Amino acid sequence: MAGKLIAAIVGAESTLIQKLLVEAVSDWRRAGLTVCGVVEEAAGRSCSGFLRNLETGAEFAMYLDEPPVHTSCHLDELGVVDACASVVDRVAASDLVVLSKFGKLEAVGSGLFEAFETAIALGKPVLTSVAPKHHYAWQRFAPEAVFIGAGRASIEAWKRGVPAFLHRSQADGMALSY
Repeated sequence: MAGKLIAAIVGAESTLIQKLLVEAVSDWRRAGLTVCGVVEEAAGRSCSGFLRNLETGAEFAMYLDEPPVHTSCHLDELGVVDACASVVDRVAASDLVVLSKFGKLEAVGSGLFEAFETAIALGKPVLTSVAPKHHYAWQRFAPEAVFIGAGRASIEAWKRGVPAFLHRSQADGMALSY
């Protein structure tokens, strides 16, 4: 796992993973890191919720009230693409990128795909999650990524091994752990 810039949290329900992402972002910001991205927040029923931009607090719809006639999927692709657009321009200025999930939309090159692609192209550390049914697509997209467990200790162990964090902590004398 040492030195892997990209980590995907697996092995827990999405709600727990999103909570872990929010906690990690909060801790990293207190340590002086600049973090951009989006996290998923539930809104009651299973097919509701939104993506929240971690810097601006802006909310983006993730689900449609009614699915299109050709599918039973309630995902609001345009809402997720809008959330992605709110992040892409911030990636270069960030120390770390946190993206809620690599899922159905990203597996076909939509949703948050451009934010993932931009972060990877710029060599930015990325923390995300991947549902088991999308592991294969994720591994095709980011073969150098590592899967980590759903816990603060796993996130911290990954972060400690990321070269960008090692360089910054040595150069600035900062304690970047939480």
